Amino acid sequence: MAPTRPREMSRIVSSRQLAAARAAAARGWPVVPAGVDSKVPLFEGWDSVATTSEEKISVWWARVPYNIAISCRAAGLVVLDLDAAHGELPPAQWARRGARHGRDVLRLLAHDLGEPDPVHTYRVWTPSGGEHRYFQAPHDVALRNTVGALGWHIDTRAQHGCIIAAGSALRVAGKRRLYRLAQPLLPVAPLPLWIVTALTPPRAADLPARASGGVILPARRATAYAAAAIRGETTKVREARPGTRAHTLFIAAIKLGQIVGARWLDEQDAVDALLIAASGHEGVNGWTYAESLHHIMNGIARGIREPRAVLDIA
Repeated sequence: MAPTRPREMSRIVSSRQLAAARAAAARGWPVVPAGVDSKVPLFEGWDSVATTSEEKISVWWARVPYNIAISCRAAGLVVLDLDAAHGELPPAQWARRGARHGRDVLRLLAHDLGEPDPVHTYRVWTPSGGEHRYFQAPHDVALRNTVGALGWHIDTRAQHGCIIAAGSALRVAGKRRLYRLAQPLLPVAPLPLWIVTALTPPRAADLPARASGGVILPARRATAYAAAAIRGETTKVREARPGTRAHTLFIAAIKLGQIVGARWLDEQDAVDALLIAASGHEGVNGWTYAESLHHIMNGIARGIREPRAVLDIA
């Protein structure tokens, strides 16, 4: 058999990329060409150019083996980008728990919150040893791209972001390596609620205001009673000493949850206020954001089940 010529090989590779682009579009994921062996879309305004049109896709990938970029916004996706360490030492809080990869950190974050490892979804292995986990974006909140917001070596692609699809390729250490579908191929799962909570950006109207002395006040529609409760409980959280922080935060969350259950305080306001109050403890004696979120969500949930009778004294 005669060897395959370079031009013939180019057509074969382009055909593979075309098939991969069509496969993504068939899932309802609008695509746009990215540079060959690149993560960067070719077009300015690529997010509005991305399409599922078979005609456009056929033209774009007819001869050139472009990579395939998926518009996360248009596709309704949030993708977790989990990276390998590549010789980098993880922060102490993760190193002592054996984490060596972003997927280890994600698993530990889930464990700390009593949640399962969110692994049962559509996944793609990246050329550099990483992993992309695809999730359905929530309908009621627009999530942003983040870098390390969830944890070490965990980035996200969401609104205004694109993800390079399976079938694309990059050059790693001089060799062309593919983005490969993980097996078994699973459907795209909804983004877990705990991740939605952790990634939800604060809206300007919802950010807690600060009175003199740094006292946290509620952002909206809280009664005077709820405002006083937030001031008191967040003060206790900020002033808690190591060894008492978990208990203090949990009890504070229960008390605010009781007011949420009585419908005199918005749940997200309570969570936001407590997270801000607890943020000063992060990194002190190993305290983490995940611990704060864990105790807050558990306490709020318990408080909601035991609502406090509140008189409207606003």
